[in-house]
Amino acid sequence: MAKRKQKRTEQPRRSVSLITVADPKSPISEKYRTLRTNIRFAMAGKSLQSLVITSSGPSEGKSTTSANLAVVFAQTGQNVLLVDADLRKPVVAKTFDLPNETGLSVYLSDPSVKVEDVVQPSYILDNMDVVTSGPIAPNPSELLQSNRMNQFLTDLEKYYDMIIIDMPPVLAVTDAQIVSTKVDGTLLVVREEQSSKQAVKKSVELLRQVDANLLGVVYNGSKRDEDKGYYYYYGDSKKKKHKS
Repeated sequence: MAKRKQKRTEQPRRSVSLITVADPKSPISEKYRTLRTNIRFAMAGKSLQSLVITSSGPSEGKSTTSANLAVVFAQTGQNVLLVDADLRKPVVAKTFDLPNETGLSVYLSDPSVKVEDVVQPSYILDNMDVVTSGPIAPNPSELLQSNRMNQFLTDLEKYYDMIIIDMPPVLAVTDAQIVSTKVDGTLLVVREEQSSKQAVKKSVELLRQVDANLLGVVYNGSKRDEDKGYYYYYGDSKKKKHKS
């Protein structure tokens, strides 16, 4: 897209959350690559161009997972876009050291804004772009449910092989349920000693209620010595593609 031609005079900082950039040979970076492989395996023979990543509650690692997973998909040569659709507590702009004056909320609320106006280069990989959240909106659920959001995804699929969308937690608001019906697959991130069994079950239940294609769960923050920080994935038996 046009925004890729932008040049930045200063060197952006690299967030410590992007371990796949800071230390691509680390065991955790390898787990992200394993996660990437397992996602592809789960969708073998089916289209996988857009992916929602959410969690049951806050501080479980969904945004870190979204960013690092976007990096490892881009490292395979695919054109990748990371979208911050958490219009309530966004972090992607900070992670990538990007301005946030114009982003998803601006595009969704202003028909005069074009898709290319909100896409920014990641400055990490030439084939990875970012759409930040934009200013906090008073009506996130309504914006995400709009036809404008449908058009946003349709337009971006012309340019990108993979679109990864960072969403708010499922139990907090309906945003993740809404957008999960518009994409090819959904991942649920849970954290050891923080995600209760009841919360995870309820999150899965809510996603299934809207026929989200729940691919599986990413288990984050294991304290066991042999796999500290380990991320793993297991497929969900229900695989139904649903797009608006």
